[in-house]
Amino acid sequence: MTYKIKFKKSVYKDLSKVPSKEVKIILDKIDVFLAEKPTILPASKGKFKGMRRLRMGNYRIIYVIIDDVVLVLRIHHRKDVYK
Repeated sequence: MTYKIKFKKSVYKDLSKVPSKEVKIILDKIDVFLAEKPTILPASKGKFKGMRRLRMGNYRIIYVIIDDVVLVLRIHHRKDVYK
């Protein structure tokens, strides 16, 4: 099953803070990994229940799955992503 990828508006602001060479790598990984197998990563528990995270070097891609849509919520440096 192929999932549709959607981005929350705030993700574009997040990406503006990421070095441009890393933005391309992050977006490529989203296209390849999250479109095909987003459920392979476990969902978080507690405060972030239902959210999933994908590690991309020092960056974290936070997303949720809603039916056949992967909604990317945040893309941030790992030290700042949960603030």
